[in-house]
Amino acid sequence: MDAARALEVDPLIDDPETRIVVCCGSGGVGKTTTAAALGLRAAERGRKVVVLTIDPARRLAQSMGIDSLDNVPRRVKGVDDTAGGELHAMMLDMKRTFDEIVEAHADPERAAAILGNPFYQSLSAGFAGTQEYMAMEKLGQLRARDEWDLIVVDTPPSRSALDFLDAPKRLGSFLDGKLIRVLLAPAKMGGRAGMKFLNVGMSMMTGALGKLLGGQLLKDVQTFVAAMDSMFGGFRTRADATYRLLQAPGTAFLVVAAPERDALREAAYFVERLAAEDMPLAGLVLNRVHGSGAVHLSAERALAAAEDLELAADSANDGPDPDEIPDPERTPDPEGAHDPGDTSAADPAAAENLAEARIVDQVDGKVGLRNSPDTHGRSESPASEGPGSEASAPEAGSPAADRATADRTDRTVDQLTAGLLRLHAERMQLLSREKRTRDRFTALHPEVAVAEVAALPGDVHDLAGLRSIGDRLATTEPELPTTGA
Repeated sequence: MDAARALEVDPLIDDPETRIVVCCGSGGVGKTTTAAALGLRAAERGRKVVVLTIDPARRLAQSMGIDSLDNVPRRVKGVDDTAGGELHAMMLDMKRTFDEIVEAHADPERAAAILGNPFYQSLSAGFAGTQEYMAMEKLGQLRARDEWDLIVVDTPPSRSALDFLDAPKRLGSFLDGKLIRVLLAPAKMGGRAGMKFLNVGMSMMTGALGKLLGGQLLKDVQTFVAAMDSMFGGFRTRADATYRLLQAPGTAFLVVAAPERDALREAAYFVERLAAEDMPLAGLVLNRVHGSGAVHLSAERALAAAEDLELAADSANDGPDPDEIPDPERTPDPEGAHDPGDTSAADPAAAENLAEARIVDQVDGKVGLRNSPDTHGRSESPASEGPGSEASAPEAGSPAADRATADRTDRTVDQLTAGLLRLHAERMQLLSREKRTRDRFTALHPEVAVAEVAALPGDVHDLAGLRSIGDRLATTEPELPTTGA
């Protein structure tokens, strides 16, 4: 298979027609880091950028040197502005964004009633789809202000990347749907007749809710719906407007994934969904790709070489210990040989006088020497050590000692080399898995351009790390080898 078409990031972010870049994908694939790195690179290339993140882990604030992010864009310090660009960052405050919508579209008295309503507080804080819907609301607000050249959006972390497109519609349908109109009917009809209608039409639901949560919940919902009556149509209208904004030519989607089967399967679903919705896809960012500087040494060859070295080391260990090899220069005299200048052999009395202070034991007709107490507690007889005792360890600096040291060093080098070869084999097996996974995706979607970002040894915590990611994003050479390599 031919190599995937390379995604050219710099032309994308340099193009003044590109106003919105949306980084999407499943959770845990590096969307936040990718969004921040793109924003920083675009700013240092001369554009005025705001990065909108919805990541509750707040890694973006940490990497950009900001103590905290909130619902207001804050300028990032330390950015190279020689090209005239700026970088701002913000984190979506879901409840605050909902509050701003209420305050903007209701009179003060009604807004106060809505903001104080218990059902609204639960809805704005954690209702399913609210985060995604509010992200689109905030994106629409930022784009309407026309204050930034480029808006980079880090989509919400979720179980499925498709939630990002589906949730705003779900919440809009809820707030503008049949259930709300049914709940609103009693307030519009008024009085006991309205409550009678509600009890007839929703008897099963209200009975269940009354048992679980009490009648107060239904009252809170009715109060909320009555106060929001004039705003429901606006939710659907704004959701539709933001959806059209995402389909506009000035928007570019980047699907972010890791070279893993589940992440790329999710990416493939997302690519197909974007195509079905006529949304502009710029390409795929494949994060945390592993490489090697010795790709031509296969895993099989590396393992075979490691096994050869380990077998050779085992064979060497089975032989005699180099420390046990006697030094030929220190071979003891044959029996009966002696130094001509040594008078002790000819004169036993002289030998006795010259000997160290020792006691001669005569036990059962055997003569032996016992060390005196000044020999540090040793009680062995030197005679018991035998003439070969001096040859058990070669003298330091002798040829035998040098050979022993060299042998030990060779064995250690072989063992380390075998270990490194096995590590290389594991890396090559990982590369092979990642390559197969990538090739399956590109075979299904050959039209999608791909940018491969090499894995870093650690997490990104500062602007320097984000710049490194940006440099890797802009590299058009693939990290993984192609099939023909």
